[in-house]
Amino acid sequence: MAKLKIKTGDTVKVIAGDHKGSEGTVQKVLIEKNKAIVEGVNMVKKHTKPSAQNPQGGIVEKEAPINISNLSLLTSKGETTRVGYRMEGDKKVRFSKKSNEVL
Repeated sequence: MAKLKIKTGDTVKVIAGDHKGSEGTVQKVLIEKNKAIVEGVNMVKKHTKPSAQNPQGGIVEKEAPINISNLSLLTSKGETTRVGYRMEGDKKVRFSKKSNEVL
């Protein structure tokens, strides 16, 4: 299982696929599937049967997972960047390879 460089709460931009160019915050990372759920991106319609929680049933829109390889992390200035790791003192930190800032 590979170490993923994107974490929950990161701001990312979609760099490939149908939703290329859209940005959002990572809500959940599915490590075993190598995918992430990004807020407001890759919306799908799911048909639900009536249940106790939702007595009406109907069509619900929700986010579907996107492959991590199609996402790129954004810096504080809003530009895409690759992620590196380095030691600062005795702490391991993620940093932007483009602007060298700590993420």
